[in-house]
Amino acid sequence: MSVTDDEILPAVIAALEEATQHKVPVTPATVLRQDLNLDSLAEMDLIMALEDRFDVSISINHLPEIDTVAELAAMIAKMKKG
Repeated sequence: MSVTDDEILPAVIAALEEATQHKVPVTPATVLRQDLNLDSLAEMDLIMALEDRFDVSISINHLPEIDTVAELAAMIAKMKKG
């Protein structure tokens, strides 16, 4: 399934809302570790869901470089472009 850049951010937000069970509002400026309080298992589940959704492989080594939801979406968009 082909996904446009405009569809990536809303899909990432939806995945995060599902992962946090809508306990906190998720916006592009949401800081992943600080605002969402995801434990390592939830973080890995999220990464796997995003990999499946966007057909990309997200390296665990890249995760420390990503702070916000917008940065995560931008990284996925960059991966989709190759």
